Amino acid sequence: MRRYGKNPDEDDIRVRPNPKGNRPRTNIRPKHADAGEGLVLTVDRGRLTCLIDGRTVTAMKARELGRKSAVVGDRVAVVGDLTGAKDTLARIVRVEPRSSTLRRTADDDDPFERVVVANADQLAIVTALADPEPRPRLIDRCLVAAYDAGLDPLLVLTKSDLASADALLESYGALGVPYIVTNRDELADGIAAERVRASLAGRMTAFVGHSGVGKTTLVNALVPERRRATGHVNAVTGRGRHTTTSALALPLPGGSGWVIDTPGVRSFGLHHVDPSRVIHAFPDLEPGTAGCPRACSHDEPDCALDEWVTDGHADPARLYSLRRLLATRERREGD
Repeated sequence: MRRYGKNPDEDDIRVRPNPKGNRPRTNIRPKHADAGEGLVLTVDRGRLTCLIDGRTVTAMKARELGRKSAVVGDRVAVVGDLTGAKDTLARIVRVEPRSSTLRRTADDDDPFERVVVANADQLAIVTALADPEPRPRLIDRCLVAAYDAGLDPLLVLTKSDLASADALLESYGALGVPYIVTNRDELADGIAAERVRASLAGRMTAFVGHSGVGKTTLVNALVPERRRATGHVNAVTGRGRHTTTSALALPLPGGSGWVIDTPGVRSFGLHHVDPSRVIHAFPDLEPGTAGCPRACSHDEPDCALDEWVTDGHADPARLYSLRRLLATRERREGD
């Protein structure tokens, strides 16, 4: 066997041919200027259904995206077969910048963020007044996540035929969150759908809520031609059964907006939330933070917000509500 010395002559080195061709590698990626513009409607086991020019196209993420993922609500660039014909598969080559990102974690100790939806501008927090019982801590956590993501919250209370909404609405009155109260008769008659639809016009709204609160039932009433399976509440545990297993974006009739139905949640962790951003949802209190000490939690003896409220610049109930929301990160939802 021929051996080379420490400094072999270049002519002595045999270069093996590249079986894949001799084109050198490059870090320059194609621009895909001719890519189609799509909206991700749902994601199922690596396959993404996108809406492109009125057609639904099945696509997969291109390797060049690396670990960057696309979620429901994302605006994406798609290449390949865009006809939407059966057994065709396109490629998502680019995820456009997001205007908003709604995230959650499994619990407050979990650093892994899960993106719920992208590019929504409103969060409809659906809760039942009974069967199952309302969970105010979960509502608080959803409100914090909405404020952190820059989404406008909307409180949707269902099953008012079983219990009154007065007590729950009183506790959220100081926050000024818009609300809609519905019952089963109104859902059956279509009255509830019309009232809710008026609050969704021209917006992309994500629906979140505990399993069994009637979230998917309401979505079915809003978009009757795309009915999804619904479940029932367990009489023993008082918990709903997960029937919606993946998020799905649906257009409202007449193209007046979008609703995104999401799977029922048992928890809504806030590990990713920076408490300092929550104050931005309280414009009447935010100027009062100018005198706060550095890294103020807004719930300590030296907080300037107490003096701001005492001087009459804001309602004390607003400060209480802010501190209650900030405290949700330290409290379990069942507390």
